[in-house]
Amino acid sequence: MTQNPIGATRLAVTSIGFGASGLGDMPDTYGYSVTEDRARATVRSIFESPVNLLDTSNNYGFGRSEERVGAVIHEMGGLPDGFVLSTKLDRDMETGRFDAARVRQSVEESLKRLSLDRIPLLHLHDPEHARDLGEITREGGAIDALFKLKEEGIAEAVGLAMGRLDIMEPILRDYPFDALISHNRWTLINRSAGRMFDDACARGIAILNAAPYAGGVFAKGSAEMPRVTYQIADAPKLEPVKAVERLCRQHGVSPGAAALQFSMQDERVASTIVGVSKPERVKQTIDWASESIPGAFWEELSKQAVSFEDPEADREYKPG
Repeated sequence: MTQNPIGATRLAVTSIGFGASGLGDMPDTYGYSVTEDRARATVRSIFESPVNLLDTSNNYGFGRSEERVGAVIHEMGGLPDGFVLSTKLDRDMETGRFDAARVRQSVEESLKRLSLDRIPLLHLHDPEHARDLGEITREGGAIDALFKLKEEGIAEAVGLAMGRLDIMEPILRDYPFDALISHNRWTLINRSAGRMFDDACARGIAILNAAPYAGGVFAKGSAEMPRVTYQIADAPKLEPVKAVERLCRQHGVSPGAAALQFSMQDERVASTIVGVSKPERVKQTIDWASESIPGAFWEELSKQAVSFEDPEADREYKPG
């Protein structure tokens, strides 16, 4: 599988990565639960696959995702050679505090859960949900503390992972991040991250495009999972998804394959991060990456209307 560099670091990631948020058992977000045994089996499948990127976070499932990933890392005696484990610094989930001291606490919690002494790729996560953005951006704040972790070798590469583009874009311009993670904002139905991707690519920031299935609906189908970007969707909000599904049926294309390859074929994207919550999804993802899709499908898709608005503007954020 093709590997692409993370900024100017020695790290390189495969064109597909896997996301572990669902492995933390987050029914408020995804509408279903994931047992610990199923989560561990999924992580083992990821480590056995040709993919070398797994992304988690301090607050996914209130720490359960990291704990479950870490349990498998521990039983394996460490990360496989060349594997890039990505995790994220998170605010205090009770108070919203996200200052430099919280950065240290967050990374220490992650290192313990993950059974690691360093993090290959470490992101600042969701600053838009913190109690005070100033705690993050001021001199000596959370962002400065993140870069200090890189200087100390605790993190090999550092990135920014968040949603709101109006906050994310200025931060990206002000700091020399190695990578960024954007989710749900470059999909078959939403293109709001386009300008940010252009700017980041020009600056040599590796783009990790997450949630290409718009929160899972293109992987499971609108009939089984009537949610768009993690929110229960009514008929008008599901219609863009159903329009793509109709086009897929006309051309004999799996919607999951179309959603995945749409991101993978973008030259700006270093890796497309796909959430999985059971072992079978690992193989299915790799199969979708190589599924043959006719040019006529892409031509007709290009004529369909897409949104350039924030897809999560009305989202009720729940970390569980």
